This record gives sequence, C-alpha cells and structure tokens, in this order.
Amino acid sequence: MGIFEYSFVLKSLLGALFASITAGIIGTYIVSRRLVFLSGGITHASFGGIGLGYYLGVDPVLGAAFFGLSSALGIEYLSERGKMREDSAIGILWAFGMAVGIIFIYLTPGYAPNLMSYLFGSILTVTWTDIYTLGIMSVILIIYTLLFYRVLLYVSFDENYARTFTRKVNLFKYISVGLTGLAIVFNIRMAGVILIISLLTIPANIVMLFTRQYLKIIIWSFVLSFIGISGGFALSWITSLPTGPVIVFVLVIFWLIARSVKSLMRRKEMSALSSGMIIKQISK
Repeated sequence: MGIFEYSFVLKSLLGALFASITAGIIGTYIVSRRLVFLSGGITHASFGGIGLGYYLGVDPVLGAAFFGLSSALGIEYLSERGKMREDSAIGILWAFGMAVGIIFIYLTPGYAPNLMSYLFGSILTVTWTDIYTLGIMSVILIIYTLLFYRVLLYVSFDENYARTFTRKVNLFKYISVGLTGLAIVFNIRMAGVILIISLLTIPANIVMLFTRQYLKIIIWSFVLSFIGISGGFALSWITSLPTGPVIVFVLVIFWLIARSVKSLMRRKEMSALSSGMIIKQISK
C-alpha cells in the first residue's frame, strides 16, 4: 500500500481509468465493426506525426494527433468512395506513417530521441496534461455514445439496416472513425504505438464471448481494461518489468481464462442437451 504515497502512482491510476473508458467505448466499436486492422493502421500512421513533432520541436502527441486523425478520415474516405480497398489503404498509410516518422527522427538535429515510451508506452511517465486530455476525450466519447447510441449500435452490427434508420450513416461513420483516431493517439503515452491495439481489442473480444449486447460490451470492456491496466501496473511494480508489455500479458491471460471458461460452459450445455435427449428417448 506504500506505493500510493507517490504522486506518479495517482497519475498512473487516473490515466488507467480514462484510458479504460476510451478503450471500452472505442474498442467495442472497432471490434463490432471488425475494424481492428484500422486501429493498427492509425497507430502506426501516427508515428509519422511523432517524428514530425520531434523535428519541429513541438509536442510529438500533437503531431501524432494530426497524422492519426488525417489517416483515419482518409481511410474512411477512400474505402467509402470505392477508390481503394480498405485493407490496401490501411497498409499504405501504415507503411507511410512509419517511414515518415523514421525519416524526420533521422533529420532531427542532435541526439536521437528515445522513442521507447511511444512505441511500447510508459504509464509511469504520464503527465497531468495527458490525464486532462484523456479525461476530456472520455467525456466526449460518453456524451457521443449516449446521444447517438442507437445509431452507433445499428452501424456497428448492421450498416444496411442503419441506413433505413437514418440518412446520415456516412456522417456518423466519419465522426466515429475520427474519434477513434484521436482516442488511439491520446492513449499512445499509456500503451504505445505497438501495444495499443491489444488494449482496444482484447477486453472487447473477451466480453463478446459471453454477450452481444452493445452496452454490456462497453461497460464490461471498461471494467476489464481497468483491471488489466491496474493489475499489469502492480505486477510491473513487483517484478520491475516494463509496464506496457506486462499490461498486455495480463490482458492475454484474461483472454485465455475467458476462452477456457467459455469452452467449459459449452461442454456443460452439450452434456445437458445430450442427457435431456437420452431421458426423452427412455421415457418414450
């Protein structure tokens, strides 16, 4: 309990709370729409903004936000207009962002910056600015989800039916993918470019093993994300291992346990069904 005496622990837990909210809402959306590859494309494309930020001497997160938002909207536009397949657009922007980032970092005068915190995340270095940004992003996502919950539900699971409900499906898709891009970028400090995909996808996939109700997926994804981040932080503190990878390790363990529980439940259901059929045959 002595670790709570340190101010950076409080900041880390607040960051974990807001990161879990964004991961719960955005993760549910991208997993339901099967856009996991999109999240990977945005995270890696945003690396170009990190390199540009270092080169220009500004906050790398601002550069990443510009690249992340632009790439998210660009992918949606190209795929929506039929100008390019979505996976092709994602692959091109993925490679382009990484290449641009490396080039600008190479061109930056002086000693090359340490990018480990951006590639793999570092919850221990989260600043109050990061927390405020994530907090504002969390509030925006909550309000957006509450106001347009039904539309988001239809778009996530059945886009054709959503078009019978509203004519502004494309607008909602652009807004949703834009918020996804920003949420991903603002979580980079927490989970890093490489590991953030797991934070967005693993909790939602765990919950979807047991329910398909959109609101329940959001809520339980948030809960699992917070437990996973907090548990990974505690385990990292005890073992002195890097925090980001340990968080992912904990989430994967949760997923394996959930898969085992789901498999056991199916076996019990099949056994009960077989027993019922045998009893019916005997009674006849």
